[in-house]
Amino acid sequence: MSNKSLALPHNELTILVTGGAGFIGSHTCIELLGQNYNVVIVDDLSNSSKIAVERIRELSGADENQLVFYECNILDREGLETVFSKHAIDAIIHFAGFKAVGESTQKPLEYYWNNVAGSLVLFDVARNHGVKNVIFSSSATVYGDPEMIPITEECPLHEATNPYGETKAMMERILTDFYRADSEWNVVLLRYFNPIGAHESGRIGEDPKDIPNNLLPYVAQVAVGKLERIGVFGNDYPTKDGTGVRDYIHVVDLATGHVAAIKYAAAHSGSIAINLGTGVGYSVLDMISAFSRAVGKEIPYTIDARRPGDIAECYADPKLAYDLLGWKAVHTLDDMCADSWRWQQQNPYGYSDKEA
Repeated sequence: MSNKSLALPHNELTILVTGGAGFIGSHTCIELLGQNYNVVIVDDLSNSSKIAVERIRELSGADENQLVFYECNILDREGLETVFSKHAIDAIIHFAGFKAVGESTQKPLEYYWNNVAGSLVLFDVARNHGVKNVIFSSSATVYGDPEMIPITEECPLHEATNPYGETKAMMERILTDFYRADSEWNVVLLRYFNPIGAHESGRIGEDPKDIPNNLLPYVAQVAVGKLERIGVFGNDYPTKDGTGVRDYIHVVDLATGHVAAIKYAAAHSGSIAINLGTGVGYSVLDMISAFSRAVGKEIPYTIDARRPGDIAECYADPKLAYDLLGWKAVHTLDDMCADSWRWQQQNPYGYSDKEA
């Protein structure tokens, strides 16, 4: 049973990263290992690759003890029991979950089952092993159609516009209730805006298994010739150029935010929600032109109908993250595009070495 203080030296602490082979998870593992934490990854590889784990090891120089990988689904109680029995886990960074907004509107049952029921299994096993420090991967979608822009943490939560967002809002409520019932729980809910970019080495990045759901991998796949053009969902929003405006944040900045959250949790207890964003809104057309600059050629696009569940604009007020975590995003839009393009060029088929 592990109830060690998170204030111990990093090399004496073990962080469980669920979904650690995924896009944000893999970058966060690199940052954790860079700060000398021990990392245990649990990932079922349903939307990720074992190669990502090998590359985390290669980039971090972590040995077998510092970085351990289990192929396991968070619904698999027995598998999780094994992990918690073998390792004295000090905190959990919980990324594992289905994350495609569009798909969630088609498969709500799968999304609620995996993201909510799976998380409950994970936290039940964790509690039985005395592990109650949680950094939760939440999302700005919990604000629904936000009442204020920029969005502060005081912004009321509205019904999310899709089941994916609803699973995040539910888990936030559930984790907050854990703390209300038992003050040993220590919960940091990180509400991400739109993560893009890739590790500057070009060795790890976003590798969507099917057609990408997010804008930037989509743009990158057009640039590399895998897809013909970008379909822009709607140009009749009340924004400067009619296309949706979002707060895009470099995935490495997002990853350092998680390390900052672990350090915060070491010194504070309770349940708190914190936005991780840049505070700047870019439109879809801004993004396409920035990526065109990175690639050195114009990227073709067409205007399609609006996508159900999308809102006009959404960007963060990241002040609380700076005040509490001492964290702020440092990468520019051009950095994000250059790093994404480097990953895409070096890995045109993602982690598989040939066309799927």
